[in-house]
Amino acid sequence: MKISIVIPTYNEQENVKPLYDAIIETLQSQRLQNYDYEIIFIDNKSDDSTRDILTLICEKDKKVKAIFNAKNFGQFNSPYYGLLQSSGDCTILMCADFQDPVDMIPKFIEAWEQGHKIVIGIKTASKENRFMYFIRSCYYKLIKKLSKIDQIEHFTGFGLYDKRFIEVLRQLGDPTPFLRGIVAELGFDRKEIEYSQQKRRAGKTSNNFISLYDAAMLSITSYTKVGLRTATLFGFIFSGLSLLVSIAYLVLKLLFWDSFPMGTAPQLIGIFFMGSVQLFFIGLLGEYILSINTRIMKRPLVVEEKRINFDEDDTELSNLKD
Repeated sequence: MKISIVIPTYNEQENVKPLYDAIIETLQSQRLQNYDYEIIFIDNKSDDSTRDILTLICEKDKKVKAIFNAKNFGQFNSPYYGLLQSSGDCTILMCADFQDPVDMIPKFIEAWEQGHKIVIGIKTASKENRFMYFIRSCYYKLIKKLSKIDQIEHFTGFGLYDKRFIEVLRQLGDPTPFLRGIVAELGFDRKEIEYSQQKRRAGKTSNNFISLYDAAMLSITSYTKVGLRTATLFGFIFSGLSLLVSIAYLVLKLLFWDSFPMGTAPQLIGIFFMGSVQLFFIGLLGEYILSINTRIMKRPLVVEEKRINFDEDDTELSNLKD
């Protein structure tokens, strides 16, 4: 039996070697020593020394593999592509900054041995910025209410996936995959294990407002219809109100021709209000169209610059997974 561990990296020069050491220590423990393993690092075009360190690790340990992307393909495509390159009977996805605890690996494996095809980590607490944790909590609750799919709160993708589910991912062919939603929508019955998210061990997070907004809009456009339905409903309501106001204005003018004022303030207010509403929903509709456009272009998830310690069969398989 073989365990695959997939670790996306981006500017993690201070973390990759200590993380590798911690994982090896865990995998060689008495609990897991009978398992074969592979560790796959997939680097999203780091501009520090991450790739140099990974190359040295791969030279010393042939069970460690590395994929170097030709450019940064974003926070969703790269981890997803890494999962598709795994060859284990189960695959564990975890981040490189120690916020996903290494000591969760034996717990995931134990649950998998009990027959669970998907075992995921659920954050019950976090040592990250409290305000950001609050914002994330509000987001999870919002998307859960808006989506018909039972979305998973405080799930980052950290977890174990049986090879049968990895095959499901390979068959999707989605150029903009949102793993958290896919697990909720298409995954097997899962086991959830609670954990407390730690602070980054070292380095600076690459997450910012843009990346968080991108994640939020991808989940909304992929798993909800509320934006489109809301735009339609508001359009209908305000069109009806505009018609009623126009009729009322005309009637009042006919009844009080000389005394009813002809000022432009009501018209200007109405024009600016309706214009702002229209611009808002045009932007929202644009997000949906952008999501559709990205999917129909069928571009590859990532473009590889280099891969290390993969054999020929793995290389041929990667062409099919794209």
